[in-house]
Amino acid sequence: MTTDPIPSSTLPNAAVEMLWRGDVIAAIKVVRVQRNLGLKEAKDLVDAYIRSQPSLRQKMEQAQAEMWQKLKRGLIVAFIFAAAAAYCFFQSR
Repeated sequence: MTTDPIPSSTLPNAAVEMLWRGDVIAAIKVVRVQRNLGLKEAKDLVDAYIRSQPSLRQKMEQAQAEMWQKLKRGLIVAFIFAAAAAYCFFQSR
């Protein structure tokens, strides 16, 4: 028994709007509620929609790259502050 996947064009408008805002998790939640699907099915449907929209996929990849850059910068700054705090702590002894 094979089941045909739901075409990506049937994604709810609210889910599409959330995807364009970059909120994949919220889009999956909307699809789950509105289509009465399980988590895996909803995720597969959202992933299929993202794959079918090259501009959306590019935007999401760019946002993910920017997020990683911010995370790296934040970790470097935190490391510098930790090193400075350790230096001050050990100098005061």
